Amino acid sequence: MPTPHNEAAVGSIAKTVLMPGDPRRSNFIAETFLESPTLVNNVRGVHGYTGKWKGVPVTVMASGMGIPSIGIYSWELYSEYNVENIIRVGSAGALQDDLKLMDVILAQGACTTSNYIENFGLKGTFAPIADFTLLSKAKEAAAANGLDVHIGNLLSSDNFYSAFSSGDENLHWKKMGVLGIEMEAAGLYANAAFFGKRALCICTVSDHIFRPESLSAEDRQLSFRNMITIALDTAAAMAE
Repeated sequence: MPTPHNEAAVGSIAKTVLMPGDPRRSNFIAETFLESPTLVNNVRGVHGYTGKWKGVPVTVMASGMGIPSIGIYSWELYSEYNVENIIRVGSAGALQDDLKLMDVILAQGACTTSNYIENFGLKGTFAPIADFTLLSKAKEAAAANGLDVHIGNLLSSDNFYSAFSSGDENLHWKKMGVLGIEMEAAGLYANAAFFGKRALCICTVSDHIFRPESLSAEDRQLSFRNMITIALDTAAAMAE
């Protein structure tokens, strides 16, 4: 049955879902990459399309911004729509000096400042990690397309703005080797673990936390094509 956030019929969503944050990026992926995309969900303007990539059914659906939002959509996809794999495709602010604009990051793990994981009743600290099969397939897909990627930790932050931030706290995450900051991966990874499903976050570096650098709208579109190709080829590989 449809959920409060998803009007798609069961069976109309593929086993693998790509999840950008922005609904417009969902439109872009569907219209640019997928064969015969069909709109299957448009509740709250969170566009979801199902089409094919290299003959394999793939759904792309926006998640909105932040862990609470992706927490809702990924929970329903895993629990109500029999989705097996969710690949987040988004942007991240780089922390490490060797990261450049348009670099692609595969998030092996996701640190977080969120309290979302406390909802699972754990008496300790849960370490949200990617599914290894998805991660390895994504690395292979990148290599097959001649693309270099960085693999490591991201930070899933609850805050885009902070009233009392001095910026010093980002230096501590940098010291611990965290590659960059985004806002969704840890919640997605926790949901996947709870349901025994697979998840991976792939991000493109759109700005640098410690340097005055950011992508233009045109550069974002070009660089995101690399990330999207990796994600789609990973989806196809999971069907083999």
